[in-house]
Amino acid sequence: MRNESGTQARGTVELTLAMVLSGTLGIFVVESGASPFSVVFYRCLFGALALGVYSLVRGYFGGHGFTAKKLGLAALGGVFIVFNWVFLFEAYEATSISFATVVYHTQPFFLVVLGAVLFRERITAAKFGWLAVAFVGLVLVSGIRPGDTASLKGLGFALAAAVLYGLSTIVTKRISGVRPHLIALVQVLVGLPLLLPFVEFEESGRIGSGWGWLVGLGFIHTGLMYVLMYAAYQKLPTAKIAVLAFTYPAVAMVADWAVYGHHIGLVQALGVPLIVLASLRVTLAGSAPTRASAPAPRTAAHAPEAASPAATRSA
Repeated sequence: MRNESGTQARGTVELTLAMVLSGTLGIFVVESGASPFSVVFYRCLFGALALGVYSLVRGYFGGHGFTAKKLGLAALGGVFIVFNWVFLFEAYEATSISFATVVYHTQPFFLVVLGAVLFRERITAAKFGWLAVAFVGLVLVSGIRPGDTASLKGLGFALAAAVLYGLSTIVTKRISGVRPHLIALVQVLVGLPLLLPFVEFEESGRIGSGWGWLVGLGFIHTGLMYVLMYAAYQKLPTAKIAVLAFTYPAVAMVADWAVYGHHIGLVQALGVPLIVLASLRVTLAGSAPTRASAPAPRTAAHAPEAASPAATRSA
């Protein structure tokens, strides 16, 4: 009993640290000074180096468990993940980190809707009710006024990112028997050729100190952060993961206010707890009372060594 308690305590610390890091991601994106496509490309590049070295040192490439089908699913999930990042970072640029992050956390509801559309999964009355609560919260948070094209654009980008994240979750949940680190590695590697045509290499010379932020996105937010999360998911029950995941938007909002002076208004603030509560209820309702496995970059199938973004919503 004491050993299990200590294991959970360690997992709590690991996941909390991972969520705190995730909450600072927006700062790294903005401070890099690069365009969203370039930011994601370099995040994939440096993230692949970090995850590749870690997997090599840990010996994960031996008996990797990939088949042609699993590799194809991981690559498809990577397409959704990569463009999910692009749209999220576009939302940061169009509005603010706080606004984009809160809207982005409507992901669980898109999972419910996508499940109903793609697999004809039944939406229970309870889930439908929480979807309605989340929609009210989203309307309040958006706070969009007529002619406010920037906020409307940011809202669209953040919602598109949430939908793509949901698609990645659905795809990646179907991969089992493969370590999440390797699935994450495949997904960021897919981003390199995918984004290459969109990268503005001429801006590389103008980035200057922004390179430090880009390297940090790869090694800290795509290497260290996911290693911490994957370790924590093996130690914690799903309910605790779902609760701790909300450290991410809380830190993001505080960081946005502390660094850039951005904050949401009073009416918008009323919508935040509605989205958080509804998201938590939907997440827990769809989770079995077992250990949750790790998610892919932004990332959890309920199968050993599978990686899917269902259990948490870090960026």
